[in-house]
Order: sequence, then structure tokens, then C-alpha cells
Amino acid sequence: MAKVRTVFVCQSCGYQSPRWLGRCPDCQAWNALVEEQQAAETDLARYAPKGDSATPEPITAVQAAPEPRRSSGIGELDRVLGGGVVPGSVVLIGGDPGIGKSTLVLQALAALARSGTTLYVSGEESPQQIKMRADRLHLAEDRLLVLAETSLERIIAQAKKIAPAVLAIDSIQTVFTEHLGSAPGSIGQVRESAGQLVLLSKGTNLATFLVGHVTKEGSFAGPRVLEHMVDTVLYFEGDRGHSFRILRAVKNRFGSTNEIGVFAMKEDGLQPVPNPSELFLAERPVEVPGSVVIASIEGTRPILVELQALVSPTSFGTPRRTTLGIEPNRAALLIAVLEKKMGLHLLGHDVFVNVAGGVRIDEPAVDLGVVAAVASSFLDKPVDARTLVIGEVGLAGEVRAVSQVDARVREAMKLGFSRCILPESSRRQLPVLPGVELYGVASLAQAWDLLF
Repeated sequence: MAKVRTVFVCQSCGYQSPRWLGRCPDCQAWNALVEEQQAAETDLARYAPKGDSATPEPITAVQAAPEPRRSSGIGELDRVLGGGVVPGSVVLIGGDPGIGKSTLVLQALAALARSGTTLYVSGEESPQQIKMRADRLHLAEDRLLVLAETSLERIIAQAKKIAPAVLAIDSIQTVFTEHLGSAPGSIGQVRESAGQLVLLSKGTNLATFLVGHVTKEGSFAGPRVLEHMVDTVLYFEGDRGHSFRILRAVKNRFGSTNEIGVFAMKEDGLQPVPNPSELFLAERPVEVPGSVVIASIEGTRPILVELQALVSPTSFGTPRRTTLGIEPNRAALLIAVLEKKMGLHLLGHDVFVNVAGGVRIDEPAVDLGVVAAVASSFLDKPVDARTLVIGEVGLAGEVRAVSQVDARVREAMKLGFSRCILPESSRRQLPVLPGVELYGVASLAQAWDLLF
């Protein structure tokens, strides 16, 4: 019998210590070390692959074939996954409590149950509670099986017995294995449970969804290795004050990590939004200072969003620079360019910048929109409601080219925009488009004359 030893494991980073410490030496977290029982000699036979060992072969002799996919029945989810669910893949979904993770997984499994058996394992809800949610979502599929279980060994036994096409675990933090003496949700339990489920998925060609908890910092609770073991990591974002949610991929071995899926939370569940631009601009004010429309590229899809800015005299010695949806350092840099190159005295003013709708934009094409919105609010002059602003701004006040300008402009044309201000080098690459006026600018001064 293997000897059992006591260790103290940090629940934030996985650091191990033979004695308790008030502060983790690795991640500097306070009161994060928890006592766990570990066997000195671990039985590693369960990790060994079955069958003959693999032999090396030249890469030129490897036969490459496109991986088969099956549609989840939810177009926005398929877009983020790269075209559908890949058999044998493991997808980790995380998000804030109450954001809609369980609802999304249950809807996806109900849609996938039309072409095969699916198994939904819940460690947090009873079958009666899941049934109440399914009735509210109008889901009634006989091949959607529900299991309330937290024991890893029993879950694997049922999965092998039923042989479903898709398995969902909600959530991985509630699953525990009998091989470890630590409590469910601890570093060791999450790592061991996820590792066994990954082996099951790869060995039986079973597509698996894992729902994970997130910490107050927004990262997945448990060991960092959890994100390395799975094939795809999805974050479900959104604000409870808004009705729509954004599904974003931060890791995807079978597709792009630039795509996003937009959903609207309604009484009957999450509804895909095929045209997010129309949704984000639905409540946009017209002829109001500080409001500018920009075009952002998310993967292969252009999305039009409203950028708002508010400039007001400060009441403190140091003016505030507050941003929501864009990088704060980027906004501070652009404000400094406005002060230096255009002569705007913003040192005594608070500047607030917000991307309406709770969207997060990371690309530099938003720069000219930020500059236009801040200047519009400071001068109290509105920007024309049918004008789209695109461009990257440099420290010298120049306006640089951005990618995929054609797709951005055509998306604006669909929504009725008749005027686009964009970099001069990008304008020369565009053909003549009927119904829209294209103005190329090479500097902030030229954009200033067109806007104000």
C-alpha cells in the first residue's frame, strides 16, 4: 500500500509546501494553501495508452485529412468552434456566475441529440431542476440523457455504457475521484478529473464539453494546466444589465481564435444574433456630441459598434482617464496625441470612453474613432450620424492603414451609412462604391477638417 503524505497546495497556482503558509511564495495569494492528502507513489497505469506503442514516421508520409464536424444547431457556437463540434475534442467553457453557461450547453446538447445520444452530467443541479430549465427553453429530446453525479469513476462508467456522441460536465470543479483524498474543487481533484476525461474523450472519440468556474480576476479556477489539456477554451462574456452575451475563443486547436459569437438572452433561452451590428446600433443617439460609429473586425466578420466619449472639467488635482471596452493605455496615448498635435487642453478635464453594448475591442482601427469621439465631446460638436470612422493613429498624428477595409465599408453600407472617413492608403485600394462617399485622410488635421 502506498504511503500517504500531507501537503499544502495553493488553490490559485498549484504551489505545494510541506507546511502551511499564510502567503503563497509563488503567486503571492493570501490564505490560499489548503491541506491535501497525496499518495507518495501514484498509480500511473491508468494514464498509459492502450494498444501497441506508436512508431516515428516521416512527416511527409502522414496522411492529413480534414477533421469531421457535426453542427451544434447553434450557428454562433459553430462559428466560434470553427465550423462545428469535432469528435474527440474537449471544449472548456467559462464565465461569470449566471451568465448562461449551463443554458448554452443544454441548448447545444439538445440540438446535437437530434443526430445522436448526448449525456448531460450535472454536479450542481438535480434532474428535476434541469427538467424545469429544459421546459422553460422548450427542449424535449428523448436522446438527451441527464445524470446528476459527481463521482468521476461513476461518470466514466456511465459514459462507456451509454456511448454518447457528446458528453457535458457541469461543472468540472464539482467532480472528484476516489484516488485522491482532497476535497472536490481542489487543485489535485480538478487536474486529475480533467485528465481522465480527456483520456476518455481521445480514446473513445467522444466530444466533451467542460463547464468551469472562474475567479474574481476572470481566469479559470483550478490549475493553469487545465487550459493546456483541453482543445478549445471559450469565455462567455456579458453584463447582466444587457440582454446579449459574447462567446469568445482564447484557444482553439481546430479553428480561429478571432471569431466571436453573439447571443441575446431571452425568456426562451439564448438566441443567436446573426447581425450584431444592427443590435449594437439599435439605441444609438443621433446628433449627440461624443458619439461615433466605428467598424471592428472580429475574425472574418465586421461589426459596427458605437463609441462614446464624455469630457468634463475635473474636480480633482489629477484628471481621470476611464475606459470601458478598450485598453486604458491606448486611450491615454491618443489623448496625449490630441493635446500635442491638435492643441486640445485636456489636462484639466476628466475623459471617459465607453464602447456601447459591453463589447471589448482590441484592434488599432479604433484609434481614429476614439480621437473623434473625445474631440466631439470636448468641442460639443456632434459627428454626422451617417459617418463611419476607421483608422490607426500614430504618435506623430498620422493616420495609418488598417486591414480588411472593404469588408468594413460594405457592412456600413448595409446599415445605411453614406460617408466613411478612412486612411488615405486604404482608400486607394478600394473601388468606387455607389451610395457611399469615401474620404481618405493621412493626418489628424485632415480628419479634423472633415469631422468638424
